[in-house]
Amino acid sequence: MSHASGEPCLLAMDGGGSKTLLVLIDRRGTVLDVRRGGGTNPFDRPDWREEMAGLLADVPRGIVAAGFGMAGYGGSPAVSAGQEGMLAEWGRCPYVVRNDVDIACVGAFGGGEGILLLAGTGSMVWAADPDGHALRVGGWGNLFGDEGSAFWIGREALGTLTRALDGREPEAVSFIEPFCRFMGFPDDPGAIDSALLDWYGGLRHARSAVADLTRGVESLAAAGNGPARRIVERAAAHLAGHVDAARRRLRRPALPWCEAGGAFRNASLRRAVIALCGAPVAPLLPPVGGAALLAARRAGWDPDAAWIAGLATGLTDAGLFGPASS
Repeated sequence: MSHASGEPCLLAMDGGGSKTLLVLIDRRGTVLDVRRGGGTNPFDRPDWREEMAGLLADVPRGIVAAGFGMAGYGGSPAVSAGQEGMLAEWGRCPYVVRNDVDIACVGAFGGGEGILLLAGTGSMVWAADPDGHALRVGGWGNLFGDEGSAFWIGREALGTLTRALDGREPEAVSFIEPFCRFMGFPDDPGAIDSALLDWYGGLRHARSAVADLTRGVESLAAAGNGPARRIVERAAAHLAGHVDAARRRLRRPALPWCEAGGAFRNASLRRAVIALCGAPVAPLLPPVGGAALLAARRAGWDPDAAWIAGLATGLTDAGLFGPASS
């Protein structure tokens, strides 16, 4: 990082399954520097420590507090202990560490009440009520759940394809040709099986590759393809179920919700979730802003509404919030 030493500043990190963002922010909310890296989820990134170490290497002097949002934190005690141990070894300043969806919720609602519905590679809800009670819904990972996520949509697309090829889902035959075209498979129906298995055998990171297939489902659903639209509708029902569960458990049926994650770039999915849950509210800050807010509190900076607004402006100016960040 190129920040000059000595000026008090905060370090904020949003570490997800696919990518990690680290920023340096001064007391006015100005973004001083930015670092980007790969995913740092210990559950499916064996090199997460090396990725973290690279991002934290040679950070400048003057950092008074840090906020870390880390994928997988707060679930498995062993994984959380490993994450805490690495940060303790780093030990450059006082810090706070939370789950990456927790910091997204903090950022979206400025530390206030609300439901953050994440639909990225995975899916999860993080919710907080006016009394400070917080809970998680979902977030079990692709083996146990992640319903409605980009990975889930991609996996459903592959299942629809293979069932249609077998004749087990004859109503999905219209999905075969356009989805295979999206995947770059040959037109010859007899060659699809081999092409699909070759694709599978060549995957370097299966979870990300399968999640990326949501783009094909999105385009087909937008074009009116029936099987693709059914996949999107089922995904929306799963995501709405996350929100409904949080509202029931907190006994707040009208608790506002906010969206996050790349799966919501699918306009069909977004419309379907809104139809089930009502209109979302706009986030006050992006996830890395939530980490910065927690760091500011840890530093004793008293981050009020004006400070949050200034930070939102700083993150927007740096292209990390709003349309420029998408």
